Amino acid sequence: MPDRLGTERGLDDALIRVAIEEHEKAVAPRLEELWRYFRNPAEPVGAEGGSSRGWRLAQEAGLPARVTGRSSGLGEDAFSLDDRARTRREVVIENDIAWRVLTMVDFLFGRPVRIASEASDAGLAADVERVLDAVWEASGGLALLQDVALLGHVYGHVDLAVRVDEGALAELAGEDPAVVAAHAIRIEPIEATRGVPILSAGDYRRLDGYLVHFERELNEVERTDRAGRAKRLFGRERANGRASSRLQRKRGTVTEVFEPGRWRRVEDGEVVAERASSLLPDVVPVVHVQNGSQPFRYSGLSEVEALIPLQDELNTRLSDRASRVTMQSFRMYLAKGLDGFDRVPVTPGSVWSTNNPDASIESFGGDGASPSEESHIEQIREAMDKASAVPPLAGGVVRAKVGNLTSANALRITLLSLLAKTARKRVTYGRGIVEASGLVLDALAGAGVLMTGERERGLRVAWPDALPSVPAEDLSAAESKRELGVGDERLLAELGYGSGDPGVV
Repeated sequence: MPDRLGTERGLDDALIRVAIEEHEKAVAPRLEELWRYFRNPAEPVGAEGGSSRGWRLAQEAGLPARVTGRSSGLGEDAFSLDDRARTRREVVIENDIAWRVLTMVDFLFGRPVRIASEASDAGLAADVERVLDAVWEASGGLALLQDVALLGHVYGHVDLAVRVDEGALAELAGEDPAVVAAHAIRIEPIEATRGVPILSAGDYRRLDGYLVHFERELNEVERTDRAGRAKRLFGRERANGRASSRLQRKRGTVTEVFEPGRWRRVEDGEVVAERASSLLPDVVPVVHVQNGSQPFRYSGLSEVEALIPLQDELNTRLSDRASRVTMQSFRMYLAKGLDGFDRVPVTPGSVWSTNNPDASIESFGGDGASPSEESHIEQIREAMDKASAVPPLAGGVVRAKVGNLTSANALRITLLSLLAKTARKRVTYGRGIVEASGLVLDALAGAGVLMTGERERGLRVAWPDALPSVPAEDLSAAESKRELGVGDERLLAELGYGSGDPGVV
């Protein structure tokens, strides 16, 4: 088993190990919590979870003990299972985070974007656009961009790795550049929980290296102790005891090390693949995209993080309201001086008799209005609207008063904050798309597949309108642009037509 994971001229194994350990201890837990609040998965917990349903939603972790019947400060054994079941109240979870995040993703990448070349030669510009379109489509197309946006919105940032198969580029030499690029180059998003950046000591915006570290399940089994085994770290395993053993699925670790001009893959401490790059010798082929710009920090601003306190408060108040409704929606009875009242249910037509002249039955309960409770819940929702910049209208709930404005103007004014946030994100995500596309062009030029100079590699992203369009208005705008001299091919692309679509000449 080799001891070195780094390279002689670059990152050494000690730095790699420390970076991964710091990431797993300090960064990954926070990122995983953000994903749990967004995804809100239902996790099986059994009887010890205090839930008769046998599962618990992830966001229940933010509810107070008076609702869940659990007290983290007193430990798991502070209450018996029966005590926890009796003290658990009605739990209501309404995941407002998920639909707001997904709405922001839809506004950013709800429709395809176009990467336009700024080369002065029209023929070369068309070739560049066709090649880049082939690479992005082969990598996943619009679905890839939506995945990139989702990861960025949840974690605050996402990284794009540009993987170049130099062997495939050499084998397909002479073929159509778009075909070659589509087979030999992939753009891959890296989840923040797996990506470990090695930043330059002099510039936080520059990478000296980049690590992709994760665990995976293998199609093998191994015998381990009942207490469980510690995580494998570069193939090293720490035993946790000598208890009775059991069979379980074997897990292994994978670490990819990216450096300027070099790459290697380490599985369970052994180097299984490595290669040098002659096409991108001076850069780490990883592009960093911040969801929301955060000055002087590598990580960006997560959309989930700001909503967690409000989500916890909303779930708490909804649970309180559900408990109140449960207690007050049904009539309850207080019987005095009646024997057996607690053993026979109260039903229509029931006749009760007693010789006790002081016996009585009093009813109480019934739902009552609680204006302060409803007002508080509504104020929490409004606070989430302001924190996320996503009003209910963006999710299809039409409650805004649009007045006498036209429909398009009314939408823009009502969704002004969301449109402004989307415009800011187009700067950061657009820069990432351009930088990744620039690495693709650099590699193709180095391989002689598509020759472009430094000035001919200028790119920009043409974004569609975030709001739904009216076909008649789009056609009218296209006619006006055509009179100004805009080319037919570009106009067709803006209208959503491709050169290969039926009926397009």
